[in-house]
Amino acid sequence: MNHIQKKPLSQLGYQFIDETSLPKGKDEYYLRNEQWGKRNGYRKLNALEIETLVQNDNTSDDWNQIFVANEFDARLVKHCHFFGMVRIGKLEPYFLEFHNLRLPVGLYNSTICACDFGDNVVVHNVNFLSHYIIGNEVIIANVNEMATTDHSKFGNGIIKEGEPENVRIWLELCNENGGRSVMPFDGMLPGDAYLWTRNRDDDALQAKFKAFTEKQFDKKRGYYGVVGDRSVIKNCKIIKDVTIGSDAYLKGANKLKNLTINSMAGAASQIGEGCELVNGIIGYGCRVFYGVKAVRFVMASHSQLKYGARLINSYLGNNATISCCEVLNSLIFPAHEQHHNNSFLCAALIMGQSNMAAGATIGSNHNSRGADGEIIAGRGFWPGLCVSLKHNSKFASFALIAKGTYMQELHIPIPFSLILNSEHDNTLKIMPGYWFLHNMYALARNSWKYVDRDKRTDKTQLIEYDYLAPDSVEEILASLPIMEIATAQAWYAAQGQSTDALSENELLQKGKALLLQQPEEVAKLTILVHGMENSQRKAQLLKVQQAYPLFRELVVLYGIRNILAQGIDSFAALQSLAKTAKRGPWINVGGQLMKASTVDDLKTKIKKGKISSWPQLHETYEQLGQQYAQEKLEHAVASLLYVQGLSARTFTAERFQQNLEQSVTTMSWITEGIYRSREKDYQNPYRSMTYENKADMEAVVGKLEDNSFIQQTISELKQYKKQVKALSTKL
Repeated sequence: MNHIQKKPLSQLGYQFIDETSLPKGKDEYYLRNEQWGKRNGYRKLNALEIETLVQNDNTSDDWNQIFVANEFDARLVKHCHFFGMVRIGKLEPYFLEFHNLRLPVGLYNSTICACDFGDNVVVHNVNFLSHYIIGNEVIIANVNEMATTDHSKFGNGIIKEGEPENVRIWLELCNENGGRSVMPFDGMLPGDAYLWTRNRDDDALQAKFKAFTEKQFDKKRGYYGVVGDRSVIKNCKIIKDVTIGSDAYLKGANKLKNLTINSMAGAASQIGEGCELVNGIIGYGCRVFYGVKAVRFVMASHSQLKYGARLINSYLGNNATISCCEVLNSLIFPAHEQHHNNSFLCAALIMGQSNMAAGATIGSNHNSRGADGEIIAGRGFWPGLCVSLKHNSKFASFALIAKGTYMQELHIPIPFSLILNSEHDNTLKIMPGYWFLHNMYALARNSWKYVDRDKRTDKTQLIEYDYLAPDSVEEILASLPIMEIATAQAWYAAQGQSTDALSENELLQKGKALLLQQPEEVAKLTILVHGMENSQRKAQLLKVQQAYPLFRELVVLYGIRNILAQGIDSFAALQSLAKTAKRGPWINVGGQLMKASTVDDLKTKIKKGKISSWPQLHETYEQLGQQYAQEKLEHAVASLLYVQGLSARTFTAERFQQNLEQSVTTMSWITEGIYRSREKDYQNPYRSMTYENKADMEAVVGKLEDNSFIQQTISELKQYKKQVKALSTKL
């Protein structure tokens, strides 16, 4: 049975805060007045204004509770019913226009309960508007219900005074069993979500994160919903417990409940037709359109949900787009693309710069007796058409997975790999360095476009988009011994010899010698690896003889590029840096790369109270971002020496000169690879057969020589050569 309460009409608009929740000496308006701010010049209605309002079919339970600005025009209020204290700013004889919607300033055909209005607002046909503070020049038209409750939390994972713990909102990220749950809060960055979902065995750290969130917000009851200046709300059904920034545009939404919608001039957020959003935080500059369903979610700034997408128990990073599909229990770092109706993402940590193809089912099933599987994918994750993956699986950076159903768990530690499920010979095949060998254009353009499309107005976290960065280079260096051992084992197997008596070091040396000195011999081998799939079938590495030297060249290029970028202009300065430069593991913390030791230090400072709030942690992110270029340089120099087996003492000016020349060669073939991989699209007869002739094709797709990205890479190569030449001259 529905529990419908019957109360005296005289109470409508009053007693918003229960007397038991009011601080001593405060009335029910004390928080409202704090939110309203210092706005002077409001007065009671005069007799003529009351008479005009009554003649215009307005009613009030108490005209003495209506306060207005001096420039208030009573003729612009018609057919309204007021309850409780209402404050109205200037109303002047104008109309407001937005996207061809033209409505006269004033309040019309609405029921208004205990609200405050700024200057020259437009309120038309709002069936019930309750406990809201409306900014200047706001348009609200054709809304069924727009109300705030005394216990509103606006999407934050907190509880108010007197509420039980079980009403708290949690985001069950990365795992469906709730074991990595976090409390959402306005301003939550991808790095916050990442740190909180990890380290679940550290009770002290987890308690601090919860305390940070509790500290961030007031537990007192009675805060009003807010609509910022110049926001437009039209043709919406239910808006409940929602606070809205300035310049937002809400049109045709079905239900918006328990939300914070951040918006401002220059980063306006929009919510469109048919959307139903509950228990969420929406960042600045977000777009939510056309039938989206989102429950328990955070959208970081400038992210988008479109075309019926379903986002549940998930965090969507900055500059990311999800359309049509379903995403559950996932933590997604910045720059993620997922556009197809039949793709599915569940219980995953996706570390950004990722793209999900049609039919991709990531986390399709569980191999335990509960829904507790997880998938972790490094930057640049790209599952291809109709890929189905099984929990638990883990992928290094820039993994491309070819079409297929992968029946067993995968652990692919080699970056830039193509992963294939070869059904005809029942083999898992991995091609290291695929992107550089076969699709350099896509790899390079993706890194460029994410920088170009980063629309964040608040760049607290410095997000790394370069495909050669400390995380991916560490993965490259870790994959070299994997290839060396596998190559040595394959060679001995081809000779009919056992490797049981050989040490790991002997295998490493033999594999390295084969890969560097006898690549033709290696090309003849069938190179198998272990531990990359949870099955008894073979896992084979492809084109190792090409990938191995390529990876070594890329590490050298990474080192030289960073040396040039940081203005090292003498070998003495470089050698001095080399004496202290160290390399080690790095962690992708929400798109911002940090040394593992730095992350450990962060956690220690949090537990000791040296970092005692989310704003302080965010300040630390910024400080670390300022240090990143220097730390990256030190890592690049250390990696340059390591991959060549050198120390600061054995690193000579002659060797550095060779590295400079080698980096030019590497940059040249990368630039050539960018051009050639795109050129294939113009030379492929199956690509051109739908056009009448070459001119018709170029009219549709553009000329290859006019490709702005290719021209940019050619220009960058010329500039790089000049930098190398200038430094070589000094040497």
